[in-house]
Amino acid sequence: MARSVAPNTGTQAIDRAALLVATVVRADEPLSFLDLHSESGLPRSTTSRLLTALERTELLERNSAGSYVAGPLFWLYATRHDPWEELVRLARPTLERIGTETGETVNLSVARGERVVQVAQVDSTYLLGTRDWTEVDVPAHCSALGKVLLAYGALAMPTGPLEQVTPSTITDPATLRRQLGQVVRRGYASTVDELEIGLTGIGAPVRGSGGEVIAALGVSGPNPRLEERLDEVGRLLSDRGEQLSGLLRRRTRKEGVA
Repeated sequence: MARSVAPNTGTQAIDRAALLVATVVRADEPLSFLDLHSESGLPRSTTSRLLTALERTELLERNSAGSYVAGPLFWLYATRHDPWEELVRLARPTLERIGTETGETVNLSVARGERVVQVAQVDSTYLLGTRDWTEVDVPAHCSALGKVLLAYGALAMPTGPLEQVTPSTITDPATLRRQLGQVVRRGYASTVDELEIGLTGIGAPVRGSGGEVIAALGVSGPNPRLEERLDEVGRLLSDRGEQLSGLLRRRTRKEGVA
C-alpha cells in the first residue's frame, strides 16, 4: 500500500526523499528500485531522481547487487557515538547462557577500523581461564573472533606482513585465506596456540538486519578443556549466534536497532 506524502508544497520534495530514506532504513533487507517505487507510491521518474540525489548526498548507497542500503553518513554518525551499546544489552543473556553451557570465558567482538574490539565478556567459571580481554588489542589473523570477522568480510584482509605472535600463528596469507574459506563452510572459526600458547579459541558469526556479519561470538580457554571439543563448541556457538541474529532482526523491525 502506498504511504501518504505531503501535499504539493515547497516541502514536498524533502518529504518524499525522507520517505525513501526511512523505507530503506526500516527494511529488513536491501531494497531494489522497484521495491522502493512500489513501497513509496511515487512516480518512477520521481523515485529515480530522488534516489540519485540521496546517493549523491550519501544518505543512501547501493550494494554490489544494486539494491539500496543506508549510506555512509549513517555509519559516520554511528562511529562518533557508541553503536554497540544496544547490541551488548541484547546479547548479554546469550553470552551468559553460553558461559553456563561451557564454563569458559565468552566474548562478543566487533570490527572497528582494522581492529577486533571486544565489547562484552562473561568470565569463565573456572579459576584457570578467567582473563579480561576487553582491553587487549588482538591481531585479527590469530584469534578465532578475528577470523570470523575476516572470513565474512566485516574486516578487510591485512595488506602487510602477518605478525607471528606465537610459533603456531599463521603468517602465510594464502594459508590464512584457505582457512577463512573453511570458516565460512563450517560456520565457525578456531585457533589453538595461535594467540597464546596453551589457549584455544572458537568463534561464530552474528548477523545484522541485512544478513551481514556485524559481530563475532566466541569462547576461549585452556587447551586441555577445549582442544578436543572444537566441533561441539563450534556448533553450539553457531546455534547461539543464529538465535542472537534472529533477535537482532526482530528488534530492528520493532525498534530500529542497528
